[in-house]
Parts: sequence; C-alpha cells; structure tokens
Amino acid sequence: MEFQKRLEEVAKSLGAFYFGVADLSLTRGGALTPYEKRLTSEYPSAISIGVSLFPETVNRIEDPDDIPGLRNYWFHVYKMISPLVDQITSQLTFIIMGEGYRALPIPCTQTLDTENFRGLFSNKLAASLAGLGWIGKSCLLITPDRGPRIRWGTILTDAPLHPGKPVEERCGKCVMCVDACPAGAFTGRNFLPSEPREKRMRAERCNEFLREHERKIGSRVCGMCVYICPFGKTRSRKS
Repeated sequence: MEFQKRLEEVAKSLGAFYFGVADLSLTRGGALTPYEKRLTSEYPSAISIGVSLFPETVNRIEDPDDIPGLRNYWFHVYKMISPLVDQITSQLTFIIMGEGYRALPIPCTQTLDTENFRGLFSNKLAASLAGLGWIGKSCLLITPDRGPRIRWGTILTDAPLHPGKPVEERCGKCVMCVDACPAGAFTGRNFLPSEPREKRMRAERCNEFLREHERKIGSRVCGMCVYICPFGKTRSRKS
C-alpha cells in the first residue's frame, strides 16, 4: 500500500484529479479487442489517472456557431490537458520501472486502428474498473462529480497494487447525450461489458461529422456529449 500511496501522491502533485487501480482479471468475458486481450494476459493491473477539463472552456461549446469557443475547446483538450495526462503517466511509469516492475503507459489520445477508431487499450475501461466512474450511453467515462469532463490515461503494470471496485452506472433513463449528438452516433444502449462498442456507438458517424467540421471551421471538434451530461453541468455550476 505504501508504494501505491506514493504513486497517487506523485500523480496528484503533478496535476491528476483522479487516481485508481483496476483489476484486469475483471475483463474476462468482456468484449475486448484481440490486442486488449493480449495485454490483459500480460499485465494483471492498470493504474488510471484523470485530469479535469476547465468547466468554463467546456461551457463555451454550447453554441455550435461559436467558432472561437470550439477552437479553444479543441486546443484545451488536445494541446493542454492531454499532454499533461501523458506527462503524469510517463513519470509514474519511470517510478514503477525503478522498482523493478513492468509498466506500459497508454496514451491519453490514441487512434492506432484508424479503420475501427480504436487505441491500444481503453482508458475509459480502465477507469471504470478502478471504480472512478461508469461508462455511459455516450461511451464516455462518467464521474459522479465532474461527469465526462475528464481526460484519462492508463498504465498497465505487474506491480503489486490494491484495486478499487467498479461502481454501478447512474445514467438511468437519461438520454441527453444521445439526443444531443449532431452525428446521431449513439444508439442509447447502456454499457454491458459483454457487448462490443458497436452496440452503443457508430464510431464512423462521429468520425465523419468531425471530418466535416474540420473542413468547415479548421478544427476537428464537437464535444456535445461532454458538454450536455447533467453530472458535469451540475459540478460546473457549483464551481
């Protein structure tokens, strides 16, 4: 526990808002990609860290005609917060390696499979297994206090760590993210570990919308599923 506490203290000193550990044996029977299955066979645990987006930056994207606000949101997410997440996971990886354990950092923003729009390993899955939130109908990780207004990073490791426990989803019958999606990408189904992502999201629709937006305004950006979630909006009004 002392080693895990040290990692958490370092992560939060560097800017992390969330820190958790996932037991990757819980993925057995889940709808993983072949590469994810390979990774979970090699690494028993995943460290999940999350950094909050600035509420006011997210709030600016309410108006789809506010082009400066949308471009600012893109810059904030991909040029400010995502690199910070990767810096934190990199620092923790060096510490874990220094103790003689294996550690594989997963980038915050990753699309390695451009045909199916997937990364090396799902950061959201790791965060949900660590008990930091649940996967909503938008396929985003929803936290109780900030909703989906978080960027996530992951470290797969064989270090001896104590995992958290997954929490129950709290979206209920809410479909605000489904209705707000301009691409019509979400089916409205609740997350089930045994079902592939395609049951909940048509990623190609999201990708096509972002490509069209990039042609129109010069930024590959939307963010409505992040903005509209009641959990995140409740938090921002109290901030």
